[in-house]
Amino acid sequence: MSEREKMLEAMLFASGESVPIGRLAEVLGCDIPLTRNLLERMAERYSAESAGIQLSEVDDAFCLCTNPAYFSTVQRLLKIKPRRALSQTLLETLAVVAFKQPVTKSVIENIRGVNCDHGVNKLVEYGLVEEKGRLDAPGRPILFGTSEEFLLFYGLKNVDELTNLPDAL
Repeated sequence: MSEREKMLEAMLFASGESVPIGRLAEVLGCDIPLTRNLLERMAERYSAESAGIQLSEVDDAFCLCTNPAYFSTVQRLLKIKPRRALSQTLLETLAVVAFKQPVTKSVIENIRGVNCDHGVNKLVEYGLVEEKGRLDAPGRPILFGTSEEFLLFYGLKNVDELTNLPDAL
């Protein structure tokens, strides 16, 4: 492992959250393509070694995460309650938010045909959905979109990796 890879690993470990690649490159004193190459080498090494951690990318930001194979062990150590499976209602609401974001509750309700207050509130509570601003319309309704936690949970680098839905929605 090169000195720069060690520095990247230390920065990502210490930050405890995702760090934009531009910021990592700036601190390392090198350009973004080289930084990306170093990060890719780190990710390959973690994967080849079946390391306890893995490198995840979300919207051109990187973070160190627990290897899913060892998550239950970390869960026991930190006394994290297991995440309950999402109900059909929450999955449907999450799908609408993911594919139509940014979206208001009224649009979600129009698509699903039922009130979505509970579903959206639960998804926000679980950290999978977050407020993305307000619509420039009467009443200035809140716009919702998926969070970084959503991308990490589903192993996506960005929302562009979601499959295109038919225009029926």
